[in-house]
Amino acid sequence: MRLLLVEDDVMIGESVLDLLRDEGYAVDWVKDGDMALTVLQSQAYDLILLDLGLPKCDGLSVLHALRARQDRTPVLVATARDAIAQRIEGLDAGADDYIVKPYDMGELLARIRALFRRAVGRAEPVYAHLGVSIDPATREVLVHGQPVLLSAREWAILQMLLVRPGHVLSRKQIEEKLYSWKDEVSSNAVEVHIHSLRKKLGVELIQNVRGVGYMIAKVEP
Repeated sequence: MRLLLVEDDVMIGESVLDLLRDEGYAVDWVKDGDMALTVLQSQAYDLILLDLGLPKCDGLSVLHALRARQDRTPVLVATARDAIAQRIEGLDAGADDYIVKPYDMGELLARIRALFRRAVGRAEPVYAHLGVSIDPATREVLVHGQPVLLSAREWAILQMLLVRPGHVLSRKQIEEKLYSWKDEVSSNAVEVHIHSLRKKLGVELIQNVRGVGYMIAKVEP
């Protein structure tokens, strides 16, 4: 998953950035509303963590602009503990959820996971398909009941393919979800991760759709 963090408080921003990257998320961080709007015109994200009290352009204005152009990216709004009116206004403006400052980091991660499940149309907390199951809360991966150890980026690729069986992702789409601005990306990085996943999970799980990308096959009823 690739996230956009919009937060002007440097101490909070650095803490959240470190937390999310440790959890395997690709994260870009901007510190004002104008920059957020600029970035969102050219880059797609799986989720936006949006502070409301931003310089140059406040968070509500960013949210209004986002929804006005029918951008459905999930937005998790961050507000102060006593700003009930702001929370209501943010939800009514199109935010999907809110979290109160100062964050409980465990709650932040749980809300991100919940919003991602909702965005991909799934309710179950553990994703299972063709004998493979992943638990986003614990990062546990089981293949026919046996645990398998994956790297952070292998896990991220497996998650993005497993949540939507039958949905093809191109190499570019995978790269955009896997890496943030500051990451160096080698030309064959995705292929290397896919090769490693096939060795660990079975060569038949991830299919190559020639000239298009990769997918995990959907089992027809």
